[in-house]
Amino acid sequence: MRTVLRSTELTCPSCVAKIERRLTALDGVTSAAVHVTTGRIVVEHDGVPDDALVAAVAEAGYRASPARAAVR
Repeated sequence: MRTVLRSTELTCPSCVAKIERRLTALDGVTSAAVHVTTGRIVVEHDGVPDDALVAAVAEAGYRASPARAAVR
């Protein structure tokens, strides 16, 4: 399953590693890719709820929200 999150707070490359590390630490997340220039955070996972993904980004110090419904 793929979920795309959006954030307007991505301003530097250091946030990439922090967010990706938090997301991939979640059980069920297989990969996370943060795109600073577009504000997109693409997460591949096995059914992790959107709120858990958003919470992981918040734990890294950034706000995000689902960009659209998850794609199977």
